[in-house]
Amino acid sequence: MRWKRRELIWRAIRAGRRLTPVVDRTAVIRPGDVLAVTVLRNEIAHLPGFLDHYRALGVAHFLMVDNASDDGSDRFLADQPDVSLWRCADSYRAARFGLDWAGAILWRHGRGHWCLTVDADELLVYPDHDRLDLPGLCARLEADGRPGMGAVMLDLYPTGPLGTADAPEGAALTERLPWFDPGPWRSSRLEPRRNLWLQGGPRDRVFFADRPRRAPTMNKLPLMRWSRRQVYVNSTHSMLPPRLNLIYDGPGDPRLSGVLLHGKFLPQIVEKSTEELDRAQHFADPAAYRDYHRRVAEGPVLHHAGSLRYRGWRQLVDLGLMGPG
Repeated sequence: MRWKRRELIWRAIRAGRRLTPVVDRTAVIRPGDVLAVTVLRNEIAHLPGFLDHYRALGVAHFLMVDNASDDGSDRFLADQPDVSLWRCADSYRAARFGLDWAGAILWRHGRGHWCLTVDADELLVYPDHDRLDLPGLCARLEADGRPGMGAVMLDLYPTGPLGTADAPEGAALTERLPWFDPGPWRSSRLEPRRNLWLQGGPRDRVFFADRPRRAPTMNKLPLMRWSRRQVYVNSTHSMLPPRLNLIYDGPGDPRLSGVLLHGKFLPQIVEKSTEELDRAQHFADPAAYRDYHRRVAEGPVLHHAGSLRYRGWRQLVDLGLMGPG
């Protein structure tokens, strides 16, 4: 694993040479700032709410890589005073689904900072987030001797078919997509990285019931105190060195943890899934997932009798979806 870690770090450093700066404001980053790192393409529908959410939580600076957006995402981000933006038109899939680019940014700017590595459609919530900002959360984690915090990814969805929303554009994500699956969950530890493999949620239930091992991984390690000795391996689902994967055990873990509210199923998902049938950039074996993208594009209803309406972080603690610490 030591050689694998070094290989991935060097791969990220090389990938960094392919990033073209659009606007670089990293000189304003101060010691102790919490940073957010994001790789994106065509996420203009998410970006205003994404920035508002993380600014309110205390992110000081956003480090973002745009993968050839054509919906105005890059222009919107370049105008934001707390964003540094790079562009790369290379293959997202060939860059380990953007992880090489995120790794390059973390290598250059993340050392010694608490870094939140999230997608543009992921909003982190955690116990007391309405009173405890990210700097305060990170101080609490440091006091407990913890190098990071894990989270379960919770897919949100509308009452009606995919392609619709329960509230108009501009409303909060949890008003537009108010429903989620509280369970069931399947989990195991994988060797040799000792990483958690958590599966469940509406995608597992609706799209992969007959192929459960192909269902998406739902655990992440989004918030880490960054060191140049560490690297993400599979999205933010797992890391090296292996001991870092043991900081989170998924739903039911009593240690302080969070939930990533996942806005994947906003109305644009139908158009994006149709596009992905041609681009084939989001899976290691795209052909095996063509049926998934085709079914999403058909606009099925994910809501069912077991769906719960999102009520806030206390609800998630009560359900065991995040630990109070």
